[in-house]
Amino acid sequence: MEREEKFTELLRINVDQNCLHQCQSCYKYFDCPDPYKYSIYQQGRMDIIKGKMKGIRYKLAVLSGKGGVGKSTVSANLAMALVQRGQKTGIIDSDFHGPSIPKILGLQGKKLMIGKEGILPVPGPLGIKVVSTGFLMDDNESLTWFDEFKRGALEEFLASVQFGPLDYLVLDLPPGTGAETLNMMKYIPDLTGVIVVTIPSELSQGVARRGVTICQKAKVPIIGIIENMSGFVCPDCGKKANIFQTGGGENLAQAMGVPFLGCIPLDERISQTADNGTPFILQYPDSVSAKTFHSIIEKII
Repeated sequence: MEREEKFTELLRINVDQNCLHQCQSCYKYFDCPDPYKYSIYQQGRMDIIKGKMKGIRYKLAVLSGKGGVGKSTVSANLAMALVQRGQKTGIIDSDFHGPSIPKILGLQGKKLMIGKEGILPVPGPLGIKVVSTGFLMDDNESLTWFDEFKRGALEEFLASVQFGPLDYLVLDLPPGTGAETLNMMKYIPDLTGVIVVTIPSELSQGVARRGVTICQKAKVPIIGIIENMSGFVCPDCGKKANIFQTGGGENLAQAMGVPFLGCIPLDERISQTADNGTPFILQYPDSVSAKTFHSIIEKII
């Protein structure tokens, strides 16, 4: 009898519309029609976050259904492409368990500093402003945060970091559609849009589809889908070989009714530059992949 009561209570919190209003941690937030959920924006530092975001013209979130598709590398290079166009750009690495943006941008060992009015982002290549939990721990450290801790850290990044006026803020989300992704959509209701990164495999597309679906439920615009690791381009002769299948990202975009932004081919130098801490598009600007990044940014703009 006790187990049945506990199960009933669980259903009441997560499914029943007459719930206990655990809006901040409810995974059915975007399915719920109860207007009470909007009251969370009047709590805590939501008004502060709203004010900070007004100083940023465009907020772009980059997500992937699964890990290992090169989402952070794509995020970093797209952000650098914006900087190269003279756009004041910041990037938040919200993958709290596996932050990689500091390494990709050559900022390992740097630390966040506190200024007179809050946290100061770390300046990166060409003046890009960077925030990451990677600046808060050593390389051999790991975080074992539950959702409430991650929610608090994200809230701190959005409310306390002094980005100043920006043209673009790129939000590198962790893989999947977990708490960090949902919280981002809750905290930034005027999110400009989401860019979905997938690879050609059907497995990756299936998980990316769920990412598109949650964005549609949250009424967040889908800017488009990028197919990463789409064929291999030989750095010597420039010929392309389809090591993996291709066209999956474009097919997914058509099936979901969202724009397709382009295919980024495999290039071993992309991983090499990420390991070396030099943005790929800065070191190999004439490569096919770098030109593809710039083409994608033109479509996004």
